[in-house]
Amino acid sequence: MIEMALIFAFACFGLGLLMNLWRVTVAPGVPDRVLALDTMVINAIALLVLYGIWQGTAIYFEAALLFAMTGFISTVAYARYMLRGDIIE
Repeated sequence: MIEMALIFAFACFGLGLLMNLWRVTVAPGVPDRVLALDTMVINAIALLVLYGIWQGTAIYFEAALLFAMTGFISTVAYARYMLRGDIIE
């Protein structure tokens, strides 16, 4: 039963990732693209966690944590660049 739930979740998050990729390519402005990229990071984290559950190993959870930290820092850097024009003062 858990295998069927994992397959369904893989399909849903994979579809969400593809829809975000489409939004990145056709978004009208930079803030929309940044938001789509941030949502792509969240979907990729979910896929990593699901793959870790499927494999039964903890290494993918650690990779998801590193990916989450990198995604957070990049989103903050993009937002700061859009507001101030530079990242480092």
